[in-house]
Amino acid sequence: MLIVAVAWIYVVGLMALTETSVVAGIVTFLFYCVLPLGTLMYIAGTGKRKARRRAALQKDQPPPQ
Repeated sequence: MLIVAVAWIYVVGLMALTETSVVAGIVTFLFYCVLPLGTLMYIAGTGKRKARRRAALQKDQPPPQ
């Protein structure tokens, strides 16, 4: 998953560099890269966060008797 994200950052970075102005490049990078990738990475990491939280809760609780 990480290699896809890095490749997408590269592609969108090149798209942003070819824009006609700096503002257009920043907006392109923001709306085509930062926001979609941030959302995708957040959704993709949901399972790991839940598992980490479950493991922490199980570690804090004493074993059943």
